[in-house]
Amino acid sequence: MRGVAYSPPVDAGLDIIYRDSDLLVLNKPSGLLSVPGKGPDLADCLEARVRSDFPDALTVHRLDRDTSGVMIMAMNAGAQRHLGLQFERRHLTKTYQAIVSGCVEPGEGEIDLPLIADWPNRPMQKVCHDRGKPALTHWRVISRGEISTRLQLTPHTGRSHQLRVHLKELGHPILGDPLYGDASSAPRLLLHAHTLVVRHPTGGENMNFCAELPF
Repeated sequence: MRGVAYSPPVDAGLDIIYRDSDLLVLNKPSGLLSVPGKGPDLADCLEARVRSDFPDALTVHRLDRDTSGVMIMAMNAGAQRHLGLQFERRHLTKTYQAIVSGCVEPGEGEIDLPLIADWPNRPMQKVCHDRGKPALTHWRVISRGEISTRLQLTPHTGRSHQLRVHLKELGHPILGDPLYGDASSAPRLLLHAHTLVVRHPTGGENMNFCAELPF
């Protein structure tokens, strides 16, 4: 976070959802980097904690620091290549849950807005119709409260901060978002990678993983 010291959560051990000879699926806590940042003060991350127990584990994808939920790693180079292609070609399904500000209407919809890095304000992203890369998010209302709405989010592209920017542009920023909303509106960013469906690197079976909702 710009101007804020990195203070990762205490290492309470890995929250392992599934493990076999090809896959290691984890529930990443909010506030923990997926991979190391630049400098020794940003060395603590999920990748480093995993490799303390599983030295051969390889990173396949990332979640934002403040996003929790399902994150998959490969246990060998072949599995990493197989999974990496699934992410690259979007041959998988991911769903997130978020609690956003305000009452979202109607019951579902899509946000189709191209995104690009906001270089003067890195790591922020922004909508840019001239040079942005295509970004598409489907959303569905799960429940409504008096001042907030719980949504299921399905990103059809994988742009950086896609869900956070899209919901801001919808007029309903995610609660607790220090970059695109109001950090004081919740104790943390209320965005969670809830499910992930991938094909197993050995045999191609569909594997459906789910991380318990923390909010």
